[in-house]
Amino acid sequence: MTSNPPFHLAFRVNDLAETRLFYTQILGCTEGRSSDLWIDFNFYGHQIVAHLSPQTNAEAPVNPVDGKSVPVPHFGVVLSMAQWQILANKLTEQNVDFIIAPYIRFKDEAGEQATMFFKDPSNNAIEIKAFADMAQLFAK
Repeated sequence: MTSNPPFHLAFRVNDLAETRLFYTQILGCTEGRSSDLWIDFNFYGHQIVAHLSPQTNAEAPVNPVDGKSVPVPHFGVVLSMAQWQILANKLTEQNVDFIIAPYIRFKDEAGEQATMFFKDPSNNAIEIKAFADMAQLFAK
């Protein structure tokens, strides 16, 4: 089995101290390099970089998916079902304000998945999902 290369994502944030706290303390990411203008985080083996921006992130538009309003754009990661449940419990215990609370989407259909959406302090939408059967990740 080959592993996929890590992806890189750069996104803007309003406050680096608040961002650092959220990604390390709430999501459990480790911090890599940083400067006065950006911070690298290890996001489940992927490199995400929070860049300080003077612009405010506006409210994201939404698309309907499975009867829910999914924010566009958003980013996230696909975890194992066990990892997803542990994180869902942790976020719930920490009173994270979910856009879409943890639930199973597309129940008994191709692509059945656990999902949850929430925002970071700079209004960036994040989705964390999991599949009981990872072969369903790209199912039609």
